[in-house]
Amino acid sequence: MAETNQAAWLKEAKQNFVIGPAEIGKPAKDEVLVRNHAIAINPVDHAQQSGIFPPGPLPRILGNDIAGEIIDVGEGVTQFRKGDRVLGHCTALNTDEAKHGGFQEYTVVPTVGCAAIPEDMKYEDACVLPLAISTAALGLFHKEQLGLRLPQAEQREPLTGDTEAVLIWGGSSSVGSAAIQLAVAAGYAVVTTSSPRNYILCKSLGANEVFDRASLSIVGDLTSAMQRYKFAGAFDAISTRDTQLNVAQVLAQLGGGRIALTLPVTPDIPATVDARMIYAAFILSQDKALGKEIYGDFLPAALKNGRIKPAPKSDVVGHGVEHIQAAVDKLRAGVSGSKVVVTL
Repeated sequence: MAETNQAAWLKEAKQNFVIGPAEIGKPAKDEVLVRNHAIAINPVDHAQQSGIFPPGPLPRILGNDIAGEIIDVGEGVTQFRKGDRVLGHCTALNTDEAKHGGFQEYTVVPTVGCAAIPEDMKYEDACVLPLAISTAALGLFHKEQLGLRLPQAEQREPLTGDTEAVLIWGGSSSVGSAAIQLAVAAGYAVVTTSSPRNYILCKSLGANEVFDRASLSIVGDLTSAMQRYKFAGAFDAISTRDTQLNVAQVLAQLGGGRIALTLPVTPDIPATVDARMIYAAFILSQDKALGKEIYGDFLPAALKNGRIKPAPKSDVVGHGVEHIQAAVDKLRAGVSGSKVVVTL
């Protein structure tokens, strides 16, 4: 095993990452050590660096999404072995431990958030999935969120006219792309929104109907569309105040219901609408049973047979941890229909 590890350290909020050495973490019980080959950047990463979201104890190593090769396993790990190609949801956001951060060459990942990937899948594609899958799965399937039935890796029966449908706002985002695919794999129709340039992406992931998120008639359009189905719930993958209110207005016109959110609930939600925020790390801690269902039972098979595809497409900005700052800067400036990635 390698004896050195380079990481992008956040030493002060609102300051650039500092590249420097870090200890190679030792996997504890039910953990694996991964040699990272690709790292994806998420909004929470630049939010922590910018001080918008409290970064926690400093210095620290941020990063939630990795894909790579297992080089060591901890006590009790039988489902993985050295040499396995995997994607992983990192937990530093939850544990504050440097070994659990993704912005480094070697990361310790819990097995509950780790899934084998096909031999022909590129690491830079696989790494776009973990945090998005965790967030979408919690929002769709946790009993205190939408509480939908679980996805299946095999193809379900064709949808019928009285099919239940999920409304997903932000279908071309990382979380939205995962939510579309998971909902379809669970047997639901999907009505979603995006910019017109991303209609094809949303349709390719299984969405039945896609509407322009910027349309002045979006609330009426979505309401009319959802009335053609049996309403199962709504998932707002963007969750700004405006998107929450748009989705809530649709639900109010449908008689009420639940919305799963990726950001805190706006205080102006109608009384007939039950809106709740998702905290993705719960799938690795409070609801490990759901984590096992998704990462252990569903995802490896679904990736192998194409039921779940890496989406949106990866946008590799550089090779090496020294490019992580540029990658975070690019995401902060705004992207659409792609996920910023650094390879290692």
